[in-house]
Parts: sequence; structure tokens; C-alpha cells
Amino acid sequence: VFGIFLIGNGPSAICLSYFLSGHRPYVRKGAVHPNPILQRKLQDIAGSSVVEQDLEFLSEGLEGRSHNPLAVLFDAVVRPDGDLGGRAESVLTWRLEPKHLVPHLVLGKGPPGGAWHSIEGSMFTLSLGDWMELPGLHFRDWMRRRRRNLRNDRATTRDIAQYYEHYVKVLGLQQRFASGTVVTSVKPLLASSAEEDRVEPLTANRKLYEIQGFQQTAAGLQSPFCIHAENVVLATGTYDSPAWLGEDGEDLPYVFHKISDLETALQKQRLSPDSDPVLIVGAGLTAADAVLTARHSNVPVIHTFRRAVSDSGLVFNQLPKMMYPEYHKVHQMMTEQSLTSSGPYKGYSSLPKHRVVRFSADKKCVLEDASGKRTVFNISMAFILIGSNPNLSFLPSHGKHLALDPEQPVNSRRNPIDTDPFTYESVQEPGLYALGPLAGDSFLEEKCLYDRIFHVKEGYVPKLSRDDRAARLKLQVGEECHTLVPQEKSRGVPLLSSSMYGRRKPLEAPSQQHSRVEVIKDFYRNRGTNIPPWD
Repeated sequence: VFGIFLIGNGPSAICLSYFLSGHRPYVRKGAVHPNPILQRKLQDIAGSSVVEQDLEFLSEGLEGRSHNPLAVLFDAVVRPDGDLGGRAESVLTWRLEPKHLVPHLVLGKGPPGGAWHSIEGSMFTLSLGDWMELPGLHFRDWMRRRRRNLRNDRATTRDIAQYYEHYVKVLGLQQRFASGTVVTSVKPLLASSAEEDRVEPLTANRKLYEIQGFQQTAAGLQSPFCIHAENVVLATGTYDSPAWLGEDGEDLPYVFHKISDLETALQKQRLSPDSDPVLIVGAGLTAADAVLTARHSNVPVIHTFRRAVSDSGLVFNQLPKMMYPEYHKVHQMMTEQSLTSSGPYKGYSSLPKHRVVRFSADKKCVLEDASGKRTVFNISMAFILIGSNPNLSFLPSHGKHLALDPEQPVNSRRNPIDTDPFTYESVQEPGLYALGPLAGDSFLEEKCLYDRIFHVKEGYVPKLSRDDRAARLKLQVGEECHTLVPQEKSRGVPLLSSSMYGRRKPLEAPSQQHSRVEVIKDFYRNRGTNIPPWD
């Protein structure tokens, strides 16, 4: 029986493994935080371990892009003023204290880094490279040692994947990671008092969780396992199960739901400039990446999406042009090169405010515009890139009973797993925890997760009720919201593709003419919340 099993080996799980291996955050003596209220609190605990403090008190009054106060607090102390384009130094320092080591094992399908290894490596991340780093290994220093530079402070996805894999090695976490492992079942059990080796399904008091799965051997064989744990942490991310439109013919062999399938088709020369157009569906950054990838090989593109190009909700309207020129180029193409108007971008056609009606076996697609007019297009391939959902097939009912709305599937933006905001423990299943987008957080916001092993065993654990947490979610989306489930605009923008966790919606870097108060007011305006009084 193990203390903790982590399912998923992406950055969330890597960071938690670092914590559980005995590394603890302390407030640096002499550290200065730009937030004067938080600075006064930190002065009183300088040189002390953060996890031994009243976290509810420290997080009071802080604003951020998460509904979880612990996540907002960690953002504030790790990257002060990060949302405003600042580069203030972290107020934390890390110490290895072996007495705090907690036995754990991280289970992952591939190498450490999770879904980062499955993305085409030459793409640049949306988030700044520094935002991708984990405690104990500065990303910029690691890049310099590899004689690499950051473009506009952004790194490639290959850089990020290699950084996470190297992080596990250089910080001595390898023995905690079991790669090539697939989990097929997680269920609560009750240890039988009559027979130690026998377990029975949980009825009243949970004692253990049973985890079943298999590990791929070097010879390609599957070695099954069945293990028991006192605590299970879900850190699977949301990249495993691409979203479908649900239209007729979507399961035909020329219709795909991952950008990697486009890359494969290009590598195997299944597409060329003489091919019928590829259809790309979606208006997020994954769809934009697909447009760039196809046009780089001169493959003709029909790009369709449901919103208007001018819709303020489009991610392109929220990105600084200087930092993300390639995405603004796609937005420009979407605006200037519609099917009914000529433009400078030969081989690309934009169809805003259209929806897919059906696909047919002869590679024809029917699209419908806002007025109901339908048009048939000949295409070579279709790529539906509209986001993704977590794959929780190893849980009963795919984990729906754990969500804020148990009648709906778990969704990182609209229906995350219902967790305690300070311990990240499931409200429905004690001993089960959720990290990252499963709990409604983006990557940077949830890096600092100390589950009840640190909180419960070492003292006070502030609790928020389900109603309190729902109220926080309602406040995030404005007074017009009448649902307890967080709406899409209350979430940060995902990281490299609409299916990736970890993307944050960056703000324009403040100009020198802006006062600090004006920058903060802009921050509130961009979040869509009321500006607090400043006089």
C-alpha cells in the first residue's frame, strides 16, 4: 500500500512530486513584494515555511485568474505582477527537508512532461517561457546552457517537453516516475478487518483506493498491475479526448480531431498544393496552428468557425500583436480572405459564422451560414479542432459524480471537479485529489499544491463550502450569471492549443506612460469585473 499515487505525469504531477520529495517553500528574508498588503503579511513570516502559515489569511484580498485562492496566492508569490507584464523576483526560496518526504509514485503513459511530448516540436508556446518553469530549475538558465535563446520570451514546445524531462532527472525524481503506464480503473475500497489481504467495495468509511492498469514492457508486452493507495491524485490534463461536433459523418476516415494527424499527413505526403482543400474547423489557437502548418506546405485551406471575426471572445483579439505575430497573421487572414471576397492570401478561404452540417463518404462537406444557406465543398481532409476533454474513463461514470454539476461530463472550463479550494481534495471522494485543469486551474495557477498530507497533518486547514465556492465562480463571470457552473469566459486561455492545459491569457505589456493604478484598472477591465474605487 502506497501513500499517494499520481495519475498523469505532466507538469502538474512533476511539480507535486517535487514537493512530496521533501522540497518546501520559504519566504526569502529581505524579499520585497510589489503588493503592499501582501508584503506586510510576508514580512511577518520571513524565513518561515509557507505551508505552515494560515493560507486563507495570506490569500485574502488577492485578485487573479483562478477561482481557487491558493492558486492565486502561489501566482502572487512565485511571479509577482506576472499578469501585468512585470518581472519581479519570486519571494520564495526552496529547501530540501528529507523528513518531509512522502512516499509516492507518478504513473504516466509517456515520458515525464505528459502531453507536451505529443505536440509538434517547432511550434512556439503562447505563454512566456518563464511561465513554464518549475521550482528549482530556472528555465532561462537551462536554455542558455543548451545555447538556445527565447524568441520574444517564448519557447518551442520541444524546448518545454525536454525541459520537463530533464527536470525530473536533474532533481533526482526518476525513481518516483513509472512511464509507459496506463491506468484502466480507480475505485475506492474498504480494508476487511477479518482478512488483511482481502478488500471489499467501499460502503461507509473509505480506507484505500484500488488502481488497476498495465505497463508496457520493452518487448511491447503489457504487464498488468493492481495496487492500493491511501490517496490518489488526478493529474491527467485535458489533452486526451478531443471534442467532437456530433454531426453526421464525423467518424469517416478522412475526418480527424488532432493537429498531429495533419502533421503526419504532410510528412507522408498525403497532402500537396494540388490537393483539394483541407477543412479546418475552429477559431482557437490549435486551429490557427493548423492553418499555419498547412499553408507552410502550400496546402489549400478552407477555415470555418461559428463566431464573427470581430467577436471580442476570439482569442486573437486578446493577444499582444508584437509578441504573437503569427496568430495575428492568421486573424488577418480570417478577416481579409473570405470565400466571397478576394484577398492577398491565395489558397486560403475564411468562412466565419458557419457550422458543419455533415460529411459524406465521397469527401464532401456541407456547411451552413447564419442565414441557413447551405454550401457543399469538396475537401481532401477535415480537422475538427474545437478543444478537448479529459479522459477519465478509468473512473466510474467517467468521473461525472465528482464534478460541480454531476449531471454533466467533467469539463475544465465549464464543469471542473468539485474540490476544496485549499487542499484540492474532492468534495465527493475523500482521499481523491484533482490538479490543474481538472480542478479548473491553468498550469501556473495550480503549481503549488500541497494536499492534506501537508495541511491536515500539520495544522489548520481553512475550508470553503460548496456554496462559497460556487459564489466565487459566479463572481468570476459577472452578475448576469445564474448558474453554479463556471462559464467559459471565466477561464484563462489554454496554453498552446485549445486542448492544452496551461495556457494563460496574457495582457498587453503596460506602456511607460501608464501609471501603476491605470495598469491595474486595465487589468480589471480585461477581466470584465468592476473596477474598485481608488480615491
